[in-house]
Amino acid sequence: MGLEPPTLTRRRALGLALPLIAANVASPFVGLVATAVIGRTESAVALAAVALGAVIFTSLYWSVGFLRMGTTGLTAQAHGADDRPEVVAHLARSLLVGATMGITLIVLQRPVRDVAFALFSTNPEVEALGRAYFDARIWGAPAALMGFAVYGWLIGLGRTRESLVPQLALNGANALLDVVFVYGFGWGVPGVALAAALAQWLHLGVGGWILVRVLRDIDAPWPTLGAVFDVRRLGHLLRVNRDILIRTLALLGGFYWFNEASLREGVTVLAGNAILLQFITVTACFLDAFAFLTESVSGHAVGAGSVAALRHGLRRTTELAAGFAFAWSALIYFGGATVIGVLTTDPTARAAAISYLPYCALAPLVGMPSWQLDGLMIGATRGRLMRNAMVAALAIYVGLDAILRPAFGGDGLWAAFLCYYLARAATLAVGYPALERDLRGRTPSPPAMAAQGSADSSGDEEVAL
Repeated sequence: MGLEPPTLTRRRALGLALPLIAANVASPFVGLVATAVIGRTESAVALAAVALGAVIFTSLYWSVGFLRMGTTGLTAQAHGADDRPEVVAHLARSLLVGATMGITLIVLQRPVRDVAFALFSTNPEVEALGRAYFDARIWGAPAALMGFAVYGWLIGLGRTRESLVPQLALNGANALLDVVFVYGFGWGVPGVALAAALAQWLHLGVGGWILVRVLRDIDAPWPTLGAVFDVRRLGHLLRVNRDILIRTLALLGGFYWFNEASLREGVTVLAGNAILLQFITVTACFLDAFAFLTESVSGHAVGAGSVAALRHGLRRTTELAAGFAFAWSALIYFGGATVIGVLTTDPTARAAAISYLPYCALAPLVGMPSWQLDGLMIGATRGRLMRNAMVAALAIYVGLDAILRPAFGGDGLWAAFLCYYLARAATLAVGYPALERDLRGRTPSPPAMAAQGSADSSGDEEVAL
């Protein structure tokens, strides 16, 4: 029925991770196409409006990424327990939550839009076009959020190749519609937004086609309404999602603080660090893929109640993640200056970026354990641990920044940022012994008894074990 962690070889783990890497790397392509078509046909005001609207939707969708993460962990656990009805029930519940949230965003689009634009300082012309972008793109919200559920469910089953197909359809359709609506129809900024919204619905349609094929393959019955709306299980899903939401907001807070701290050090430092953050973004594209795989592996192991499977899967995925992190760190260190020269011609920004390049080169190596442990705990649905760990790590980071940056300037800023990664890993690692103790103390239940579950270290029930 899919992924079996005890037989997860390095070659198989890499084969499962590559489609996830491809999906992550392809995502920025859409933004580049939208920027290019607007930049070549419209004014700088239109380009700024598209950038502003894109930032709003990126932040909005990133903040509800818990829907993908929670679905992955719970599905993988039901899969590991071979509870096929519950595997499908998790899909139905997550689709229901995604649809409800998406429809709510449409109903509340005016206040959501007003709050979003109130957070940014911009001129009236840019804001007017940005609001037109928002008004067109918001209609894709239900499809986007339901798409998160589909993506998370497929990853939870270890169906990474199938999960790539809807992502490629999304990116390809979005880019094509950008060109048609802007170049062909002359719709400008609203055309770019409408292209994104329609592409989300096409993405969901392709995802539905994939779901039908996978459901036929695993031969699982569609759950009854009583099973889908089971209060205990639905409540667990909502609690996990709540905790992951808080965790995600704390993570966003860390990157906000890095930018704010860079600005306080001066425009030159801000510009240099903005360039270096592009390297961090690419790092995330790759390490996220291994973390996603770790979510599936760890969730499956938790569902099966197997410490051996948990350790084996974590070791295999971490070996690959560490190998990439080392290689990417070396590429940043030895080739970063050349890339910086391509990205900017401003001598002060280039000098600032190059001066902090060694710190940036350490980020993949220092940060890799935090990505892997994040994936581990998401798969195990340790919601409260993830929430508390990220909040604690953010507090540690801000505290260190307050000490190191005044004393050492930009060097202190980067030292605190690297310590942020270490703090994230350390606070998550605290919960690992309890995870193993829970698995050792559990007798794996047959599928019919999977609903009995057990309590995790956070006090929430582990459903479908």
